[in-house]
Amino acid sequence: MYVNRLHQLTDREALFSLMASHPLGAWVCHGSAGLSANHVPFLLDRSRGPLGTLLGHVSRANDVWRVLGSSVPSVVMFQGPQAYITPNWYPGKTEHGKVVPTWNYVVAHAHGVARVVEDREWMLDMLQRLTAVHEAGRPTPWRVADAPGPFIEKMLHAIVGIEIPVDRLEGKLKASQDEAMEDRRGTVRGLREEGSSEAAAMADLVVRAIDAEFPGGA
Repeated sequence: MYVNRLHQLTDREALFSLMASHPLGAWVCHGSAGLSANHVPFLLDRSRGPLGTLLGHVSRANDVWRVLGSSVPSVVMFQGPQAYITPNWYPGKTEHGKVVPTWNYVVAHAHGVARVVEDREWMLDMLQRLTAVHEAGRPTPWRVADAPGPFIEKMLHAIVGIEIPVDRLEGKLKASQDEAMEDRRGTVRGLREEGSSEAAAMADLVVRAIDAEFPGGA
């Protein structure tokens, strides 16, 4: 991934938080017919390895698990808030007109070698943990044990576990860092006025980028 020096995101906790809050990863690896891309909800186990380990599963009917091996690299891409940025938000448009549209976004790319897990206990534990994370906070959280045992056994036979120890983690935060300060503040105002949760989240990221660059205030 190309990363301009202004857009480098190296804070490990920030990357872990991004992966946890946007867990549907775009997983790409080499398959028998070229590149294979799948979208998988991953659980990040931070306790396993310095960069954590991704845990997930795919359908047994998905041939991707049959081509994995020690020489097959993978990358899983997690995308956070993103937003189109219009030049109409920039004071610079009126002052000099030398402005163009851009796109802000934040992503984490987790690299590693995936391995297949068919152990029943491993898969059951993974499903229980994955479910617990996404059911947390609901009035009546659903649990795997709520479904009939024979049905769960049937479901377990229909999936294959995937485990990816992360050996390299890249991050990119494109949050208007290469724009003039007044244009950056105009971007924040414009995003706030958009009214969507995605735009609001990006506005927060632009503000944080400004605060990180100028801790005492710009």
